[in-house]
Amino acid sequence: MSDSPLEEMEAHEHAEHAAHAAHENSPLISQVTMTIAVMAVIAAIGASLETTEGDKTIVAKNEAVLQQNRATDAWNEYEAKSVKKNLYAIAADQPGPKATAYAKVAAQNAADQKTIQVQAKGFEAARDKWSKAAEVHEKRHGRLTIASTLLHMAIAIATLAIILQKRWPWLTAIALTVAGLGIGAWAYL
Repeated sequence: MSDSPLEEMEAHEHAEHAAHAAHENSPLISQVTMTIAVMAVIAAIGASLETTEGDKTIVAKNEAVLQQNRATDAWNEYEAKSVKKNLYAIAADQPGPKATAYAKVAAQNAADQKTIQVQAKGFEAARDKWSKAAEVHEKRHGRLTIASTLLHMAIAIATLAIILQKRWPWLTAIALTVAGLGIGAWAYL
């Protein structure tokens, strides 16, 4: 989800190479160095967004599971009330001094069932909401991972422009950066 220490070290090395090369006063090297600095900032922002979306995915999935557990508990309570209601209804149908009391308990269990059913359906609705949120964050995370990878590749390829003293790696890096930005923006559309 976040940059590993190795990736951070590599990005730092690329920046150091770029800074060292900038002292040579070549216009290409100066342009590439500035571009690498901008790419590094964009890559850091992208990695941060990627981590945030990954965290939001985990939170949303956990909340969906919690709501499902609450719904399951509510439905179990609903079923228990149903069994009690039926037992007391059978007892109320039998002649005896407690028949009226049993009928009242059966009616109370029926009323409790209605309340519990509303709660259970509420928990299921919350579960569905959190599940949908998790899907959205998971898609964003996947797209931001691709964007972040392209940005890191762009930084490495831009460094080749300095080493080779050629323009094409720099232009390739710019194209990769634009693609990474596009995919990063797509994550939020």
